[in-house]
Amino acid sequence: MAGMIEVRNLSKTFVTKDANVEALQNINLSIQTGDIYGIIGMSGAGKSTLVRCLNFLERPTEGTVEIEGRDLSALSERELRAQRAEIAMIFQHFNLLMQKNVIDNICFPLLYAGVGKGMMSKKDARKRAEELLEIVGLTEKAKAYPSQLSGGQKQRVAIARALAANPKILLCDEATSALDPQTTQSILHLLKQINKDYGITIVIITHEMSVVREICSHVAIIGDGHLVEQGRVADIFSHPKTKEAKELIVRGRGEERRTLESHQKDLMKGKCCIRIVFSVNSSFEPVIANMVLRFGQPINILRADTKNVEGIARGEMILSLPDDVQMQEDMKAYLTERGLAVEEVDGYGVD
Repeated sequence: MAGMIEVRNLSKTFVTKDANVEALQNINLSIQTGDIYGIIGMSGAGKSTLVRCLNFLERPTEGTVEIEGRDLSALSERELRAQRAEIAMIFQHFNLLMQKNVIDNICFPLLYAGVGKGMMSKKDARKRAEELLEIVGLTEKAKAYPSQLSGGQKQRVAIARALAANPKILLCDEATSALDPQTTQSILHLLKQINKDYGITIVIITHEMSVVREICSHVAIIGDGHLVEQGRVADIFSHPKTKEAKELIVRGRGEERRTLESHQKDLMKGKCCIRIVFSVNSSFEPVIANMVLRFGQPINILRADTKNVEGIARGEMILSLPDDVQMQEDMKAYLTERGLAVEEVDGYGVD
């Protein structure tokens, strides 16, 4: 079944005076209507280039992008402009007009581009802007200027402006990176509510795994211009296959990032260390305590945490197992039999 966005064999090469830079290579994605889809990677991975290719602000060097079955490369400039009206975008630094107040910022795209075939009247534009301010919870800030707003309020204005023309797709390029954790949560809650109430397909570009876990159902991981892993967030969180996915999950970024103490790093050197993820059912059994009793060997817990994945709390631990190789295998089998996801970490969580 064709999705809202279909990306096939997409590559992007930037030609410079000194060299050709391959920013993206052979990307294939399918994003379904009404999905909240995450694209995640470290800085320089190519994710922002990819999101700009989704609305043809950057034209791919090779491959195709289809929106509801329409190949963007086959559209005339006029048709492409009309298609872009259905693809809104918000950014890390808000891009508000500083000389205009909040309601005028929201009215601006309505008056400049119009809605549908004709221009919207000032009266209708203002009415639409007031409706949007209510949606984003900023009715009382209609006459305030951007300089008078907090970062979270500025992003809410940017979201309201992006929704003005009733888009089918909302692209969010690092939209929460400039915000503190509490404000980030409120913006993610707003985006989730907008997706639920209006069925808008949302694509979130981020380097923060916490954002993907909180709001996205599916995720694509970009590394060095390549699509290295994709699938349901819960599946990749429980069973990451690639180095990039493991790095993002175990180490994290931004406010979420934690590093091991020096003595913990020493403990991991030369040891068999595993990462386990508790499912809903396994969370009610004292699995680690029972394993210690069964095998008669102490287990060193190097890290433990609980994370919200698709609205479900999932616990994870990094354990250092005894040196006996056969006992290591028996312990891993014991944990697997009790419904836990088990993988060796080989120190990939260590800075």
